[in-house]
Amino acid sequence: MIFDTHAHYDDEQFDADREELLGSLKEGSVDAVVNVGASLASSRAAVALAGRYPFMYAAAGVHPDHAAELDEESFSQLRELCRQEKVVAVGEIGLDYYWDESPRDVQKKWFIRQMELARELSLPVNIHSRDAAEDTLEIVREHGRDLPGVIHCFSYSKEIACAYVKMGYYIGVGGVVTFKNGRRLKETVAEIPLTSIVLETDCPYLAPEPNRGKRNSSLNLVYVAREIARIKDVPYDEVVACTARNARTLYRLDR
Repeated sequence: MIFDTHAHYDDEQFDADREELLGSLKEGSVDAVVNVGASLASSRAAVALAGRYPFMYAAAGVHPDHAAELDEESFSQLRELCRQEKVVAVGEIGLDYYWDESPRDVQKKWFIRQMELARELSLPVNIHSRDAAEDTLEIVREHGRDLPGVIHCFSYSKEIACAYVKMGYYIGVGGVVTFKNGRRLKETVAEIPLTSIVLETDCPYLAPEPNRGKRNSSLNLVYVAREIARIKDVPYDEVVACTARNARTLYRLDR
């Protein structure tokens, strides 16, 4: 059964049919989902959603685009959210120099603070990094080498992926691996061991071929798993089973 390690089912794109869609996941061979927060509000929504569905877990964190919204009071609220029973990670956190919605020094400050929070609460981290390869890697090496975690929606070179894998991090692989222009991610999948890969959708975004451009959901992960199986020349079932084990190890659900 498939484990979706990064989804956003609280997004308004699911408002019309959320219950029906989530109810169909098991028939689509999806038996676990982590719904990931990107702000305090979406983290609260992720926790609430996880409370309604036995197969769903939550991550609570503030995305770099919203980092400027954080202060000591809101950070205390985040800490309390991260202590909720079904919260399995701090995330998504990190750096985003593509949109640059928050000043870069502010992004770095709260990225580090949230990594420290993960350490304090013995939680893994779910890391977002876009157009910030060097700074993200430097911060993880300095502040997160001892933390379990995943680099979500990995978009850099296979060499950078290997650097994260050596530190024990997982690489999140989603719909981009199926794109014709997804060469770098295909190279990364070929280079790193299957034991370092987890499946993710980032839904409602980044739907794989043949549904590219449409609303994404966990049901589309079959296409991602098939492409990984093709690249690594292993059976599809092996990809599904191994990535699910990896996800349960990452989020400490195998205890």
